[in-house]
Amino acid sequence: MAGGKNSEPIVVAQIMGKWVGGGVEAVIMNYYRHIDRTKVQFDFICDEDSTNIPYEEIEKLGGRIILCPPYQKLFKYMKFLENLFREKKYRIVHSNINTLSVFPLRAAKKAGVPVRIAHSHSTSNPKEWKKNLLKNVLRPFSRKYATDYFACSELAGRYLFGDKAFNSGKVKIIYNAIDVDKFKFDPEARKRLRKEIGLKDDDFVIGHIGRFVQQKNHTFLIDVFAKAKENCKDAKLVLVGQGPLQGEIVQKVKNLKLENDVVFLGQRNDVDKLYSAFDVFCLPSLYEGLGLVLIEAQANGLQCIASISIPREVKQSNKIMFVEKDSIEEWGRIMNSCYTNNNVGRMYNKVKHKYDIDKASNIVGAIYARLGGM
Repeated sequence: MAGGKNSEPIVVAQIMGKWVGGGVEAVIMNYYRHIDRTKVQFDFICDEDSTNIPYEEIEKLGGRIILCPPYQKLFKYMKFLENLFREKKYRIVHSNINTLSVFPLRAAKKAGVPVRIAHSHSTSNPKEWKKNLLKNVLRPFSRKYATDYFACSELAGRYLFGDKAFNSGKVKIIYNAIDVDKFKFDPEARKRLRKEIGLKDDDFVIGHIGRFVQQKNHTFLIDVFAKAKENCKDAKLVLVGQGPLQGEIVQKVKNLKLENDVVFLGQRNDVDKLYSAFDVFCLPSLYEGLGLVLIEAQANGLQCIASISIPREVKQSNKIMFVEKDSIEEWGRIMNSCYTNNNVGRMYNKVKHKYDIDKASNIVGAIYARLGGM
């Protein structure tokens, strides 16, 4: 059997949901690139309406992409997964879709999969009340069919699995680790990318990387930027990502007459270099499971401004500030203070070892091997 001693790698079925190029996908791909693939391989189970799946890279690394009906077509989705799990005889199914994990893990249990991992990558915020209705209904069931609980932070673990499970030690923290060397400040990339984007060397550049969804709070960020522009005329805002609310944000920028000051870069494959083009990184999210982009930005040496709702585990240096108030004026004041104290000659910050992908991938590989019976 695959996954036994002295045999083929154990294959982990990674339930990815809709692959849209977000943080969860980045985390799983970071682990996949660095894990010992002679011992562990991944099958990526993605909804067929996914976008931005890196087919070529995954196949080059020896993985497989399997498209399934979207979870909105629940009967077809469940039937497909149950048949797939039976056919492939997976020993491990690892679900990365938070409260929706109840569905693939139920199918996995019916198919006889012995190891069923529910992984909490996020939390919630009262402002997303419509979305929370479904989350709150599903949350008690999302762990029902799981044999093992993973989370990216304490906050995310307590959110999905509850205080009792977390306090008893049942929740394993799997850190959102990165290849820290990739994010080292690069002055040459700074010059090249600023020229490519159309920014001046002396522009004060505020960066943000994230999907255009309510969680990321873009509309608030635009208001903050408009306030900061009152005292910082050479400030520019660079937004990286795509998503359903992008059109709404573009219109807001036009309404505020900020078209010449806000740059929409869309989805990029060079975000590790883009950090070097920024002077400040801003993440006003309503909630995050951790906030991987803040780990990356700190590794680059960037000054970071983050919302109070982001887990404190993300703090890896003294270059991150958590804003206590949900106030445009307060955020604008802090952004202006970063402008006043800006120093481009920043140093590379080595993040704590637990966020180093080389170390973390060895730990995760060992967990899979133990769970899979290798």
